[in-house]
Amino acid sequence: MGRPNTEVPGGAEPGVPLAQSLSLRLMRLEDISEVIEMEVRSFTLPWTETAFRREIEDMPHSRLLVAELPGPKDAGEGRIVGYACWWKVVDECHITNVTVSPDYRRQGVGKFLLACILGDAQKRGALRATLEVRASNEVAIALYEKFGFTSVAIRSKYYPDNGEDALVMWTVIAP
Repeated sequence: MGRPNTEVPGGAEPGVPLAQSLSLRLMRLEDISEVIEMEVRSFTLPWTETAFRREIEDMPHSRLLVAELPGPKDAGEGRIVGYACWWKVVDECHITNVTVSPDYRRQGVGKFLLACILGDAQKRGALRATLEVRASNEVAIALYEKFGFTSVAIRSKYYPDNGEDALVMWTVIAP
C-alpha cells in the first residue's frame, strides 16, 4: 500500500502537496468554459453556462471561487482544478456548489475550497453555513463533517434526475 497521490501533476516539484500549490481567486466570465467541462464530468445535473453567467453578473450575494494551479496555461499549468459557489444570505453562508476536477480528486482540493469558502464567509459576517448534499455522497459528507457540519434534515426526493434525498447540513462559523 503506497502513500496517497498528493503531488502536483505535470512536472511540479515532487513531494509538494497539491493543495499547498493552489491559488484562489474569483471566477471570471472567461473561466466558464473550463468550469463547464468540469461540471459536466462531475454531475448528472450540471449547471449551465447561463447559470454561471447569471451568478457572476446578476447576483450580488453570490461568490464564485476557483482553485488554480500556478503557472501559464500553455505549459499545462494555470488550470482550474476546482471551484466553489456560495451565497451570503443575511448572516448565513449557503454553499451551492463545491466541485473538484475528477483528475484532481483526493488531493486536498475540496478541503482547500471548503476552508476558503468558510474563511471568506466569516470575513463577510456569516455566522453559520449550510448546504445540501446527496445522501449517497459519502466522500463529500465526510469532508463536510470534518469541518463541523452536521446533518439536520432530509429533503426527500430533492434531486430530480433520480429522486435521491439530500441531507441538509449546518455548521457554526467560529468567530
